[in-house]
Amino acid sequence: MDRHQKRMTLTAAALLVPLVAACGSEKAGSEKAGSKTVGAEKPLTGVVWSVDSVTVDGTTHRAPADAHVTIGGDGRAEGSYGCNTFSAKAAFAGDTVRLSAATSTEMACDKKPMAFERALAATLTGAALRTDVNGDRLTLTGADGERVRLSRSEDAPLHGTKWTVTGPATAGEAHLTFDTKKGTVTGRLGCNRVNAKATVRDGSITVGTPTTTRMMCEDSLMDTERALLRALKGPLTYAIDHRTLTLTSDNGTTVRAVADR
Repeated sequence: MDRHQKRMTLTAAALLVPLVAACGSEKAGSEKAGSKTVGAEKPLTGVVWSVDSVTVDGTTHRAPADAHVTIGGDGRAEGSYGCNTFSAKAAFAGDTVRLSAATSTEMACDKKPMAFERALAATLTGAALRTDVNGDRLTLTGADGERVRLSRSEDAPLHGTKWTVTGPATAGEAHLTFDTKKGTVTGRLGCNRVNAKATVRDGSITVGTPTTTRMMCEDSLMDTERALLRALKGPLTYAIDHRTLTLTSDNGTTVRAVADR
């Protein structure tokens, strides 16, 4: 999906919207110096929190896949609410948190519940949020009693996960799945299906010569396919951050994918 992304500065009234949907650069479970806790042994910052739902006016709205938030101990929050991503400053006062100077992408995504994002905005704009951590659960409560419920999230596993490709080219529905028992990677390259040996060792992946089906598709799909085949040649380093997989070749070419669920 080739879409123009525009960075925009949100007003103070809208700065809380992205908080509940942010993606994190810090790993779940990491707790650095200066991190915020709620009560004893209940870390709030440095944790990837998956958004489960938003409740407003007695109606609960289920969150889209990949909506999550990380609030860093350095006073920054960042993430995604299912479609759009954001970053912002985060400030604590007692058991409340509030964001400022937030920026967000502005995309309309296919197959994403944009109505959820609007409900989230209506619920969280213009007020600080009271925080309550209970084990692996986090509840953020607005001034009028609206609630956002979240749960602690771990990184998606490399093997067995269907990774939907988001770059370098995104025409079609390209995806990859690594099988630890068979030592293979299979999936679709935008047009054709692919199967190849894949050896995973010490943070790197070596992909063997792929076999593919031989269909011809429209030019955009074939462009995606050729770009992926080039990127997957040779050894790759890989990194997983929450539900995002990044594969990097020796020449610096990257393939990015998100976990499907």
